[in-house]
Amino acid sequence: MSKKLTLQDRLSAWADDLREQAETLAPGPEKDALLQKIAQAEKASELNDWINSPELQPPK
Repeated sequence: MSKKLTLQDRLSAWADDLREQAETLAPGPEKDALLQKIAQAEKASELNDWINSPELQPPK
């Protein structure tokens, strides 16, 4: 039986994979696109935390 990953786990793993890929690239549009995806994953993670918090607070 396999363990189901949470959204938080999947976002974190995706961001980690993207960071590894970005580290291998020279500065340029391809690296910039990966860095943008990392930022999106981090924002999605923050929003997920906020949505699932016991006391909803507006995002900062």
